[in-house]
Amino acid sequence: MVIHYLTVARRHLWQHWRVNLISLLGLAVGLASGLVLFLVVNYLFSFDRYHPHLDRTYWIVTDIKRETVNPTDAAPRPLAEVLRRDYAFVESAVRLETFFGRTLIVPNGQGGWIKKFAEARTVCFTEPQYFDLFGVEWVSGNRQTALAAPNTIVLSEQYARKYFDTAPALGRTIRLDNRTDLTVTGIVRNPPANTQLRYDAFVSYATIPVLEGQHALADWQGLQAMCFVRLREGTNPDLLNRSLPVIRRKNLPAQHVNQFDYKVLPLAELNHQRSGTAPRSVLYALIGVGVLLVLAGCVNFINLATARALKRAREVGVRKVMGSTHWQLIGQFMLETALLVLLAVLVALVLTQLSVPLVNRTLAANVEMLHPDLSIGDVIQPRAMGWFLGLIGGVIILSGLYPAFVLARFNPATALTNRPATRLAGGLTVRQILILGQFVLMYLFILGVLVITTQLRHMQKVPWGFRHDPALVVFLPQQGGVPMSVLREQWKRIPGVEEVAFGSDLPASPHNWPNPFSYHTATEPESFETRVRAVDENYLSVFDLSLVAGRNVRSPDTTGREVLVNETLVKQLGVVSPAAILGKPIRLKDADRVIVGIVRDFRSGDLHQPVLPITLIHDLPHSRAAVLRLSPAYSDQTRQAIQRVWDKVLPDQVYHAETLTDLMQHFTETERLLGGLAQAFALVAIGLSCLGLYGLVTFLSETKAKEIGVRRVLGARTTQLLWVLGREFGKLLGLGFLVAAPVGAWALSGWLQQYAYRIPVSGWLVVATFLLTGLITALTVFRQALSAARINPVYYLKSE
Repeated sequence: MVIHYLTVARRHLWQHWRVNLISLLGLAVGLASGLVLFLVVNYLFSFDRYHPHLDRTYWIVTDIKRETVNPTDAAPRPLAEVLRRDYAFVESAVRLETFFGRTLIVPNGQGGWIKKFAEARTVCFTEPQYFDLFGVEWVSGNRQTALAAPNTIVLSEQYARKYFDTAPALGRTIRLDNRTDLTVTGIVRNPPANTQLRYDAFVSYATIPVLEGQHALADWQGLQAMCFVRLREGTNPDLLNRSLPVIRRKNLPAQHVNQFDYKVLPLAELNHQRSGTAPRSVLYALIGVGVLLVLAGCVNFINLATARALKRAREVGVRKVMGSTHWQLIGQFMLETALLVLLAVLVALVLTQLSVPLVNRTLAANVEMLHPDLSIGDVIQPRAMGWFLGLIGGVIILSGLYPAFVLARFNPATALTNRPATRLAGGLTVRQILILGQFVLMYLFILGVLVITTQLRHMQKVPWGFRHDPALVVFLPQQGGVPMSVLREQWKRIPGVEEVAFGSDLPASPHNWPNPFSYHTATEPESFETRVRAVDENYLSVFDLSLVAGRNVRSPDTTGREVLVNETLVKQLGVVSPAAILGKPIRLKDADRVIVGIVRDFRSGDLHQPVLPITLIHDLPHSRAAVLRLSPAYSDQTRQAIQRVWDKVLPDQVYHAETLTDLMQHFTETERLLGGLAQAFALVAIGLSCLGLYGLVTFLSETKAKEIGVRRVLGARTTQLLWVLGREFGKLLGLGFLVAAPVGAWALSGWLQQYAYRIPVSGWLVVATFLLTGLITALTVFRQALSAARINPVYYLKSE
């Protein structure tokens, strides 16, 4: 019997290969979309899940409570040492600090260098406990003592090759910031791609006092270190939670105790909470989209399978007359469904494999510190295999059970007359609900694409309040003196360089740390905080920032006493006239200063934030970047000349520069990625919906075949027959719009709330969605409906 079923299934699939191919492709595209999203989500969920004793390892972070609660990913430097020394329930604790803007040089032994690198994010200060806590695999060296002494460094295999090529690295010397020699004491395996702690070089934590002084490790108010703790087996984490307030009260000054709050997070949350690239809400949204796309593929399959049911009515009738039972028929049709689904799965796997390289490149290009290595092989991993097999079984049941029941329920008497339509008519309601769901999904995707695209264009047009093109940002070394006057003088001699300014940050920067301050005669900090930029006297002219009142800072001020504030700060102080604030004292960063000017408001961060209170301090020693205003006609020779000046003035430092326009692009990279994903998934959803509509018009043309024939004989025109078929879609279009419009507008309005500068979900966007959906529907069904309306009525009525 099974062989017979397989023979019939093979003949049926081949006989109707065109329709079956459409079914297969629709299901394959839906499955491939779901698989791609599964691979992305599975990869992001896998971050830092491989560490030993993950269930009892925790991450300690700090919330700063001032004007608002500012969550950080750091903790005070002494905290890990106190936990290790004084609390018996702590098995191990480690602190680490990531490098930013430091230089590592491979010396040549003659006072010069062989190689030099500007290192950031992949190098850190840490302690020997790191290697046990995070299960790092060693190649050579002693893991217990490699970082015990100052001025030591451990390298990954790839960084050992990076610095020393094929020569042995152990015992070699690397110079840090041209100040301290580090000895290579160990080599470890390269870090995996799925970790937020992607470090390739580890400098001993004991080196920090050598660089910063012995007091550096006793600072309880600074938040420089990340702190990780592993509890002893069986320890309740609440014990750690209860101990942290005690430590805070014991070590912080009384006036600062309530400003800091230490919190304990599971290590598994490292990539999803404060320092991660994938918030849980985004991951759950991707899971939801993947499920919807798989369901859309299944719905298409059901629609097309049911639409083909009429063509098999006589076969069902003959089988029932010959003694086939209800369940035998269901078994046969489920077998056919299983074969088609398995073929669709194979096609989906091929489509997924073809998509994976593009997904890897897209994620790597748009998400900082993400090094994806997605592969179709991830699907056959033990953890994923059960999910994948369950998905295939679920798709077979979901896609095949309803059509099988519809076919098996045919009455043999009416089936043999090829008129089972009355039995199918009752099933039309189920099909209408399925198609209605497809319409709702299409509405939501199209509306989402329109809103996200419009919001992204709006963000690109929002004025930043300062000039940012053309300009080049050259990042300065963070350690050691920089001859700024020499650099400025020589850079300004280069044709194409109009002006040079130095500062700690650009006007719009991701580093917007709030700073408390007191104004005028107040002895207590104000109720709000300000964001600080260190600037020089050329900062305003380079960025074309205008003064509302007062004057610019002056170069003779070498103590950082003169400051500029923006209009927002003046308004929040309640000062009516900007001129009234000029000359008033302000205490900021533990120093008394004076306000000499008011700057017109400019944006200081991304578009999620409104304009914030800003203070510009004349403070050259804290400059971290040079900004060179270039003429519109500058050339590559200009940029090469800029680098030559750097190499001449700072031969031991690594030159690193980016255009200001490229840096500004980082503020919208998440939105651009989201817009691209929305457009891609919308195209998939629209394609699946079009296949579903094809199934529906095929079904309607079959069920209304006699009606069409009679109407044609009685003189009905083609347009009238098209209306007979099209009014079903008009009803579903209207119902889908009534469901999707308010839901989509509500959901997208909530999403837009995260932006300080946002568009409204206006009526024209909703109307445009309706018109686009109607147009897509019309183009999809018109040809099939026209073919059914034009067919010779004799074809429909010959059996009557």
